Amino acid sequence: MAETELVEDGSLLGRFGGEKPPAAPWFDAVLAIEPERSFFKVDGAQIELLTWGEVGQPGLLFLHGNAAHADWWSFIAPFFAADYRCAAISWSGMGRSDWREQYAIPTFAKEALTAIDVAGLVASGEPPVIVAHSFGGFPTLYICAEHPEAITGAMLVDSSPPKRGGGPPPRLAQGRSEHNRYPTLSDGLRRFRFLPEQETGRPELIDHMARGSLKQVPATADQPAGWTWRFDPQFWQHFERGDLAEELVTRAKAPIGIIYGEQSALLTPERVAEMKAGIPDLRFVTGLPDAAHHVMVDDPLGVIDAIRDGLPKLT
Repeated sequence: MAETELVEDGSLLGRFGGEKPPAAPWFDAVLAIEPERSFFKVDGAQIELLTWGEVGQPGLLFLHGNAAHADWWSFIAPFFAADYRCAAISWSGMGRSDWREQYAIPTFAKEALTAIDVAGLVASGEPPVIVAHSFGGFPTLYICAEHPEAITGAMLVDSSPPKRGGGPPPRLAQGRSEHNRYPTLSDGLRRFRFLPEQETGRPELIDHMARGSLKQVPATADQPAGWTWRFDPQFWQHFERGDLAEELVTRAKAPIGIIYGEQSALLTPERVAEMKAGIPDLRFVTGLPDAAHHVMVDDPLGVIDAIRDGLPKLT
């Protein structure tokens, strides 16, 4: 699999002109293992749920990062479906889930805990393991601190709570009333970016994520028909962070493992050292040498191996 290249305007996918990039055989094969798709409701919002595998097997819950969606895991979770009941959700305000007037970490934790119940992830008699990327680690740490009995353990995938006073870039924090619209799907795909931005990644994986991030919308009185992003453009304005931080790490009562990209702009060596020192029951730390923050687009098979190796260490 060749890594993607930026074109002159900074686009990750522009050179493909809206066509799907050539894909490795394993990628097409794993996407052919389609999940069951459904919704469940939490505090008035419909939450998107994807499931793979048989009810009654040990549970795995996959949680995505900010502005992403459940299908970021649809080329990872099927690798575990023969032995686990797997589920992934889209957080409220993201993917095909409903938007809220207010967002908060306890609400996101409730969405994850409800998914555990609705997806049958405890039918084996044992609580599930959570695998959480980036922002998904914040509600996961809340669960580790406040509801440790609900899970066997957690894997934080290039995820750590923000420093006190930290937050998103100003352009995200300020928000906007609505997203830009693009006349064609190809135009939308050309505008897809990661945050933090990175130039690396497998183009077929990036394309898969980007297509799931866009939706077609009809014309309105003020806007033409076209394509736009699924996530709530005012998320950060409506997000009540509270005190996210480091207390959640030290208060965690469930076993935790860390998987991170050694080229990550967020989980730097210093931050990894702080996490190692702060987590009360740390079972393993796995660095992926050739991955940045969005580890699954840089080294998806490495992520799969790291999860597989980590599972027995959490029990």
